[in-house]
Amino acid sequence: MKRFWTEVAVDEDGGIRLDGRPVRTPGRAALALPTPALAAAVAAEWRAVGETIDPRVMPLTGLANAAIDRVAPDPAAFAAGLAAYAESDLLYYRAESPPELVAREEAAWDPLLAWARDRYDVHFETISGVMHRPQPTATVARLAEAVASRPPFALVALQPLVTIAGTLVGALALAERAISADDLWSAAIIDEAWQAELWGEDAEAEKARAVRRRDFDSAVRFLGLLG
Repeated sequence: MKRFWTEVAVDEDGGIRLDGRPVRTPGRAALALPTPALAAAVAAEWRAVGETIDPRVMPLTGLANAAIDRVAPDPAAFAAGLAAYAESDLLYYRAESPPELVAREEAAWDPLLAWARDRYDVHFETISGVMHRPQPTATVARLAEAVASRPPFALVALQPLVTIAGTLVGALALAERAISADDLWSAAIIDEAWQAELWGEDAEAEKARAVRRRDFDSAVRFLGLLG
């Protein structure tokens, strides 16, 4: 679609307007943002559009659309999908060897699990290897509550953080400012980084990781703009 507007503004309800007309989501709802900071950032994406609209360079708009069209109609169902990661979080499954990799995982992952234990009063089962180990029912239920308590715009930001990093615990820690985005990213790619050190970086893998990092950073920014 070609650019058809000249001016972009934010109305008193946090809605985005192009030449005075409201922007609508793909589901035809008003594109209205919950905080002034997020509204300003989304408006900036629309101002930056060149001759044609490219959704790939408008990640905040895309997440906002998803929050309104996909999450808001049934937040509980969306939250339940995210909460399922409590059963198979990356942080539970540890390398069996070599000792150097085991130590790296412990150094990065153990503090996150310790934070969650204190924050949510839960217990985790960790294992060396990749065979599934069930987590305590109370743990899964408590983490599900922590996810479900969040509003649609926060939930939509959590999704890419959880799926890209592979850890619900880590995403919750980031949302509650218990870990920085850079530290969570480093924790999430420990195994990849280890393999790259051993065998050298693969160009395609590096490119794919850069795309994941871009999407991860967009979600982090979106979450931060919620206040």
